[in-house]
Amino acid sequence: MKRYTISDLGSEGPEHVASGLVPGKYIARGALSFHRVGMRTHSEGNHVHDDAEIFVIMQGQGEIEIDGRREPLHAGEVLVIEPGEEHYIIGDPEHPIINLWFHCGNERHPAQQGEA
Repeated sequence: MKRYTISDLGSEGPEHVASGLVPGKYIARGALSFHRVGMRTHSEGNHVHDDAEIFVIMQGQGEIEIDGRREPLHAGEVLVIEPGEEHYIIGDPEHPIINLWFHCGNERHPAQQGEA
């Protein structure tokens, strides 16, 4: 895992906002996630990806669990989860987390492919 701040995001052209942090020409998928109070994400088992995942913590605080170790997490942080890292977000009971998450690749999101 690599840790950044929102000010580390950006581009000087049409590239996606994390183009300096992860490979891939486009944001290929993602969403805005609202976590329940005290929620641990992906409780169904091991959660890993073959590509990097970017989290932008928009509100709240809690912990990020990476490969079994936990670290504090709070609004304004940007995390790049490396391929193969098992990861979970654990929300604080008093300050639930809202985060953006996205994956980048060399193909556009299906909604942006094809003719208009």
